[in-house]
Amino acid sequence: METLNWYSVAKAMHLIGMVSWMAGLFYLVRLMVYHTEAFPRPEPERDILLRQFNLMEWKVYKIILKPAVVISWVFGTLMLVLQPAWLEQGWMLAKLVFVLLLTGYTYYCQVQIRLLESGNGRSSIFYRAMNEVPTIILVAAVFLAVFKTRINWWYLFGGVAAFSALIGLAIRRVARKS
Repeated sequence: METLNWYSVAKAMHLIGMVSWMAGLFYLVRLMVYHTEAFPRPEPERDILLRQFNLMEWKVYKIILKPAVVISWVFGTLMLVLQPAWLEQGWMLAKLVFVLLLTGYTYYCQVQIRLLESGNGRSSIFYRAMNEVPTIILVAAVFLAVFKTRINWWYLFGGVAAFSALIGLAIRRVARKS
């Protein structure tokens, strides 16, 4: 019988946490788009939609995102405890920067929920653009994790910049149609 490989368990749990984290972010910010688009609706539809979207946003944040962030950080940290040499490698340091950015973005989402709740949210175009931020971070982090020391930094950052520019063009196109 094979012995339990704690690194593999930590890696599996880290991936589960990250997938849940990303799913929660995508869903939450999409709800913010719909929440914003409910403001101009006539009453009583407006009030019903605003209350429902706010309820859904808080549930996604508290029930999906917060646990997913904790799971990702706990098991990612455990992986580093089991493989401490990675902290000396550039790809891991860069990945940690992206994870910190994603963590900050997650808490920024909480600020946006409160703003929407008070009726002071941003435009739906802003939230559509905001919804692309975790995608860009995800792409960079996954390429770093997969290629590790074999990463070509020019290709990584050039590819992420090109990908970001394409997303920006798509957002502009949507904004013009609105």
